Amino acid sequence: MRHQFVDCRWELGSPGRGRELYRAGHIPGAAFLDVDEDLSDPSVEGEGRHPLPSAERFAAAASRAGIGPGVLVVAYGLLGGAERLWWLLRHFGHEDCAVLLGGMDAWAGPLVSGDEEVEAAEFVPRAREGDTIGAAALAGRLADRRLVLVDARTAARWRGEPNPADATPGRIPGALNAPWNEDLPELPDGELVAYCGSGITACVVLHRASLRGRAGVLYPGSWSDWSTRPLPVEKS
Repeated sequence: MRHQFVDCRWELGSPGRGRELYRAGHIPGAAFLDVDEDLSDPSVEGEGRHPLPSAERFAAAASRAGIGPGVLVVAYGLLGGAERLWWLLRHFGHEDCAVLLGGMDAWAGPLVSGDEEVEAAEFVPRAREGDTIGAAALAGRLADRRLVLVDARTAARWRGEPNPADATPGRIPGALNAPWNEDLPELPDGELVAYCGSGITACVVLHRASLRGRAGVLYPGSWSDWSTRPLPVEKS
């Protein structure tokens, strides 16, 4: 089995910044996948800021990045980009994937600049069922005591304090807070569902839970979807 590094760095509100960082310096041989364009589908409306890409769209991006059968993917990035790729690969049936914990700061080897000529592969998607939940289904389960709903945003955003990222501050009623940039706390037993602002940093929570042997479900639209609908909002 060969390995393929994939750079998934990005910055919220700064399209193209991830590729700039990649070209300035990246792990040798690494491909680049853009969170906004490759790991999301900006053409989809009404499903939050970072709608999931279709199987075809993701397969095209993964193939360009050299991901296919017999390839172990090692993703690294910023702000949940690596974990988003990890989640999408598993969602589309590619289990051979890992996240470089600590990202570029954990890499002790050399860096190279510019673009890479990555040998393309053939990624064949096999979409998994049951690992996502939509707004309507989630709204219908808020009173379900088996549900462990976790908000991966920072504590201030979870409390509903005004901030530039959330047009409507607040949280989904009953959601616990497990900020993506802090250690994952012990969570109650139950069916884990994670969300964040737009479905990116929630993947950090799901990855950390997976490392502990716990599976979870992603609400892809997250708060950027929920807050635009006639659904309840909680603040504290």
